[in-house]
Amino acid sequence: MPFISSENLKNSSIFLLVVGLFLIISITNDQVITCDNGIAYKTGLISKTLGKKEWKICWDEIVSIKSLPTSQGSKVHYFSTNNNENFLIPQRIENFERFLLIISEKTNLQIKEITYLSPLWTYKLLTFFSFLMILWEIIAFKYQILSMLNL
Repeated sequence: MPFISSENLKNSSIFLLVVGLFLIISITNDQVITCDNGIAYKTGLISKTLGKKEWKICWDEIVSIKSLPTSQGSKVHYFSTNNNENFLIPQRIENFERFLLIISEKTNLQIKEITYLSPLWTYKLLTFFSFLMILWEIIAFKYQILSMLNL
């Protein structure tokens, strides 16, 4: 963390913090776009560089939804097209119920089995705990410095 690094490493620590935040935001900033014609999955430049692929399919190309189990016990779901291509249905999006209604309306396919891979509140809880841990580290560092200075 930049504020607890030594003076000769402060500039590089701040630079690496900014680069790290940029990478995290870029990797987690994918978009799902729906319209009357179809659905598209867009990724950022960093995600593309790391091998994540964008895709776009028309609603009338979707012929079924396949469900496959994961090793953790949940399920992932795929759009199956008339070209025998499979596209992973995004499950980590806000307004997931609304997204499912759009899929149902546009494809007339059964969506009862499709659920969150893991609910968004779990990610929000993890973010909250991460900030709490960082705050605790700052407080502990502050009191460690104060005790070393006998204040």
